[in-house]
Amino acid sequence: MMELTDMQVIRSLAKRTGFTFSKGLGQNFLIDPEVCPAIAEYGIPSRECGVLEIGTGFGVLTYQLALHSECVRAVELDRRLEPVLKETLAEFDNIRVIWQDFMKLDLPAFLAEQFGERDVAVCANLPYYITSPILMHLLESNVKLASITVMVQKEAAERLCADLGTRAAGAVTAAVRLRGSAEQLFSVPRDSFYPAPKVDSAVIRITPYQNPLCDADMLAKTLRVVKAGFAQRRKTAVNGLAAGLDLPKEQVAAALAACGQSETVRFEQLDTDTLLRLTETLYAGE
Repeated sequence: MMELTDMQVIRSLAKRTGFTFSKGLGQNFLIDPEVCPAIAEYGIPSRECGVLEIGTGFGVLTYQLALHSECVRAVELDRRLEPVLKETLAEFDNIRVIWQDFMKLDLPAFLAEQFGERDVAVCANLPYYITSPILMHLLESNVKLASITVMVQKEAAERLCADLGTRAAGAVTAAVRLRGSAEQLFSVPRDSFYPAPKVDSAVIRITPYQNPLCDADMLAKTLRVVKAGFAQRRKTAVNGLAAGLDLPKEQVAAALAACGQSETVRFEQLDTDTLLRLTETLYAGE
């Protein structure tokens, strides 16, 4: 195995393959030898469980995932990494790299095609600039996942693991809480990367509920309410939802009252149960 956390090896490999790092794609590659094995240990429940990786970098995490799972599928946007990965992952026959934009994937069809009937866990070092869109794509797709274990900016980790009803929560927090529980596993300092970012990171794990809180249709409607409410979080929930959902204020106020909430409540103060009841009330009759 190449020592892909060794700076000299990374620079040599980049030079040999003509690869240059892209700030636009958020490419900060791990050079801490302990992080990727830990992500694989925390994120993969068994060798039979398939693993979906989002973004490969030089393959340092992909390598560890392949040691723990019989079936690894990595989705990578940057085709310039192809000659790099041919070297770094050459010894494995249980890895397939799919050169596509993850955000454009039809996830139910993709997982069925790549993994068949296997359980699937997501493990990834997510680019900071697209963390929330990627997680929302996973959570909104209504695919069944064993777990989602990802490294994100530490501030994002705190937001994702926050309790609903607190100021730290946001739309993606609510999306997570509607699908499962979230926990911070460990922190990763900025000097664990090359090039070093300006902020620290953390690894979190999202574990979907065994018994979903609602069906797919209600989830989609509740996420619509969540996006509208958090888009204008400085406003009261009445004003924010009326504008975001194009509904009369009177209808929104009545729905909130039916959930035991006042007209002055802010959307960020609502917990998971209230969000579900509010959505059910707003969309009653549809």
